[in-house]
Amino acid sequence: MNWVILILAGLSEVVGVNGMQQVAAGKKGTGFTFMFLGFAISLSLLSIAMATIPLGVAYAVWTGMGTVGSVIIGMIFYNDSADRKRIFFLSLIIIAVIGLRVVSN
Repeated sequence: MNWVILILAGLSEVVGVNGMQQVAAGKKGTGFTFMFLGFAISLSLLSIAMATIPLGVAYAVWTGMGTVGSVIIGMIFYNDSADRKRIFFLSLIIIAVIGLRVVSN
């Protein structure tokens, strides 16, 4: 169950980062709302997940999900580059996160 909570924490982090982008784009009202709620939910869920998932694994999975999710959101909605090198390195992050999940207790 804590792995599901950790995944939700990672997704909430992506919401918070997307809120930061909205603030930067001038949409301050909705941007601050998404940013504060996203990060508050994310950190709360992360702390719950860390009750049974080791700190290093939980944090690595959480940041990996946030990184990959934010880059994908940037590619889809903000016209960030989607070249092969970026996709390759994102794939490495995904493989590392899956690997941590497989080897953790």
